[in-house]
Amino acid sequence: MGNVSSAQSSSPSLPIDSTFDLPSPLPSWPSGEGFAKGIIDLGGLEVFQATTFNKVWTVYEGGQDNLGATFFEPSSLPEGFSLLGFYAQPNNRKLFGWTLVGKDISGDSLRPPVDYLLLWSGKATIAENNGVQTGYFWQPVPPDGYSAVGLVVTTTAEKPPINKIRCVRSDLTDQSEPDALIWETNGFSVSSSKPTKRGTEASSVCVGTFTANPALACLNNNKLDFSCMPSKVQIDALFQAYAPLIYFHKDEKYLPSSVNWFFSKGALLHKKGEESNPVPVEPNGSNLPQGEANDGLYWLDLPVASDARKRLQGGDLQSMEVYLHIKPVYGGTLTDIAVWMFYPFNGPSRAKLKLATIPLGRIGEHIGDWEHFTLRISNFSGKLQRMYLSQHSKGSWIDAPEIEFHGGGDKPVAYSSLNGHAMYSKAGLVLQGKDNVGIRNDTGKSEKVFDTAVRFSVVSAEYMKEVEEPAWLNYMRHWGPKIDYGREDEIRGVEKVVVGESLKSMFRSVVNGLPNAGPSNSTCKWCGRTGSESKYKNFEMETGSEQNIIR
Repeated sequence: MGNVSSAQSSSPSLPIDSTFDLPSPLPSWPSGEGFAKGIIDLGGLEVFQATTFNKVWTVYEGGQDNLGATFFEPSSLPEGFSLLGFYAQPNNRKLFGWTLVGKDISGDSLRPPVDYLLLWSGKATIAENNGVQTGYFWQPVPPDGYSAVGLVVTTTAEKPPINKIRCVRSDLTDQSEPDALIWETNGFSVSSSKPTKRGTEASSVCVGTFTANPALACLNNNKLDFSCMPSKVQIDALFQAYAPLIYFHKDEKYLPSSVNWFFSKGALLHKKGEESNPVPVEPNGSNLPQGEANDGLYWLDLPVASDARKRLQGGDLQSMEVYLHIKPVYGGTLTDIAVWMFYPFNGPSRAKLKLATIPLGRIGEHIGDWEHFTLRISNFSGKLQRMYLSQHSKGSWIDAPEIEFHGGGDKPVAYSSLNGHAMYSKAGLVLQGKDNVGIRNDTGKSEKVFDTAVRFSVVSAEYMKEVEEPAWLNYMRHWGPKIDYGREDEIRGVEKVVVGESLKSMFRSVVNGLPNAGPSNSTCKWCGRTGSESKYKNFEMETGSEQNIIR
């Protein structure tokens, strides 16, 4: 991916001068309908995911890490395909990206622009660069009934040729909005873009180009039949290829388990008004109340007997299973494999106060802790693009070049934090706070590790008829009791050993800023469609809002 030829030979070496690819070659995926065939038909417009580029212009200041950005023209287009826009990426990481190119198969899906509008021009100023070039940013002026979905960058003041790029018939486009900032200078900025309409049923398609103000259009899949989504056999092959290894901290006492293990080892179903007479949950969850709404009448809890209770709290790594929810993204051009893990118990939090680590009593404890990560995969090729990691009430996307891969293969590595089970891409300490005061999230490699490919099951894929949903998937009530652990009393107890009013104030601010992710937040609502007709609502357990609407 990429072509690093450039006239700027005296420029400093940058991460983007190297190209990233997955450690191992892509396998041959099982045969299927339209997945990983290279081309997707949006309804009279075929699109191809271009991943090779020629460098056009580099700026060496501003943007992420103040390293500037580089702008590329897609290259090696298949016969009959045309450019829809150029590609841009910050210089602080290796080249890894794509843009869509299009082929008109209806006779009027694409048209050349009638003119170009110069948005900005400027020099790539840097002391070490003697061969400074000026970059020119051009926006295509589309003919009536068509829309521009990308920009053109040149190094001359002459307008690009009219046939350099194509505009798209407007009914094949939709509204987009800026996503991540790529670079900015003196009032001019460029960003990646994403469709405004996002969700498993949304037909908007991300083009992969960059945009400036105002945002350009994205594409729209007028033939959204999910034929390019992977089949069940292909999902199994994809997950075998990309299933992460999850490392647990060496001191972790509260490990995950399968849901069926949790049920079979004594989990109890409580009903409001009948608290003294809980019912054992059937091993497959078949006696759990079903329905879309959390009516507050039911909740799960651990056994009453202390030995059995402690046994369930510890989980069972030998039984652990992960549960896959398969979701179409961006008009069926990408697949999200949302992977859910169940922990019977979430352990207590610990605070870092400068050099000291302070236990926070029972703050953070709750029964029924769901965590998740998501693998985003290209439906053009089956290549892993990004990974999302849940982190308490938030989470973060990381692109493939930022992922740690295991043993020279394509399996990512992720780390579960001690007690709280937030997911991180690197080992070490992540502090929720500032100035060396906050809540600890400790991760590290240990002998407690699980290869998620060992035991997994697809429990939801709305486009796929052959997926059988388990009964517990439609249990929409609490997975743990609502208990008041007396957070204020715990805070005051810690403050007694803290020296200095300033440190006490910082500590209280950090603890009070923690999300309410305790027992009252353990309602299991499957993360799915955003439409009101769907029975799969958004998870309320430690999921960020951006994940719920699909970024």
